[in-house]
Amino acid sequence: MPFDLIRTTFLFLAPIATLPSLHADFLWTDSPGKYLELSNDGKPVARYVYEPLDASTPERRDETSKPYCQVYFFQWNHYGELLTKGSEGDFPQQRGIFYGFNRISYQDAAGKQHNYVDTWHCRNAAEVHRRFTDQQAGKDDASFTSEIDWIGDDDLPFATESRTMRFSFVGADTLIDFDSVLTPRFDELLLDGDPHMAGFQFRAHRDVGEKYANATYFIRPVTGIGRPGTAINWSPKNDTAQTRDLPWKAMCITLRDTQITISYLDHPENPKPVRASERPYGRFGTCFTTTVKKSSPLRVRYRLVIHPGEYETGDEIAALFKAWLAKSPAKDQSQKP
Repeated sequence: MPFDLIRTTFLFLAPIATLPSLHADFLWTDSPGKYLELSNDGKPVARYVYEPLDASTPERRDETSKPYCQVYFFQWNHYGELLTKGSEGDFPQQRGIFYGFNRISYQDAAGKQHNYVDTWHCRNAAEVHRRFTDQQAGKDDASFTSEIDWIGDDDLPFATESRTMRFSFVGADTLIDFDSVLTPRFDELLLDGDPHMAGFQFRAHRDVGEKYANATYFIRPVTGIGRPGTAINWSPKNDTAQTRDLPWKAMCITLRDTQITISYLDHPENPKPVRASERPYGRFGTCFTTTVKKSSPLRVRYRLVIHPGEYETGDEIAALFKAWLAKSPAKDQSQKP
């Protein structure tokens, strides 16, 4: 079947989205020590999972080794059904919206060198939520700020992160802003990793990979809409304009016979170069390598746009990026793509 016909067939499967109530307020509901859930008009929007590290069994340690954010469908007849994956199934380290690196190195206060500290898989490390320093919810948006200790291979904190996530609606789209400030406990640390195992990432529900992977396609600034079931990834041999320093990228997934497009917007002031990673089973994101000094904490900003349906061209995603940057400008405007 020709590619255009495949896309058209999927497009007709998607019913018209139901817009969120224009007058509904966001509301946070906390289940202490477990998760913070966001709703709007009585319907779930997102869940921030922040259980404390539990090392009682290997399974529990893995489940509680880092906080992450789950996202719900917020349209059609799928209210209350998850769009993202948790810690279950294959690749348990890939869960919802998450952030970490699999090759971190630093020298502690005693002069001991720590290498290959891994807050992605969290086998010899962890990210531990300590407290919420802010929560806001109103008519237009909702946000929280989570204080997170990054724990090293000696079970001691080597950095502290202040992670803010903000949620809002524009029409039928759900906007998720991620704003992180990471401060080392020691003079400096090196963040590094494999593009498939580091950075800021999104992982869709496991059914995407198990039932619909051949329908997943990616949209890129240079080449536009890609072929279903096909990924283009950065590697030393494929260091090109398709895989490096992309201002934005999108992934269209099929889940419960419904098409959803997730746009990933990367702020120009985030460290560069940025290396892209994508998987048709429903994960994509970017990573970078950078040295972070205690005297100059690292701030990164990203926006995800969850869109019910498909886009006709990449120009629509470029417009999302432009609109975001207008409200969150770079200091050096020449960095705009």
